[in-house]
Amino acid sequence: MKDEVNIPISADWSKEEVIDVVNFFEMVDQAYSKGAEKEVLGALYKRYKEIVPSKSEEKQAFKEYEKQTGQSPYHTVKKARESEERIIKM
Repeated sequence: MKDEVNIPISADWSKEEVIDVVNFFEMVDQAYSKGAEKEVLGALYKRYKEIVPSKSEEKQAFKEYEKQTGQSPYHTVKKARESEERIIKM
């Protein structure tokens, strides 16, 4: 992950929720760098959806993250869902 990435978070979230969201975006980054376990990525995305249930908020956050990093959380999650592989590598 680039040094100066502003992960899209909300001031309304608890400390635990912020940590969970950061963990999800770090797993997306890991999928691009060395590969991420499909099960872990899926669990982190599920938790992310509990924190950010709104599809429009999710799209906005993913777009913001992708603009900064060049990494697509949407395509990473999509590949994890469709892949038979245990490790997701973007």
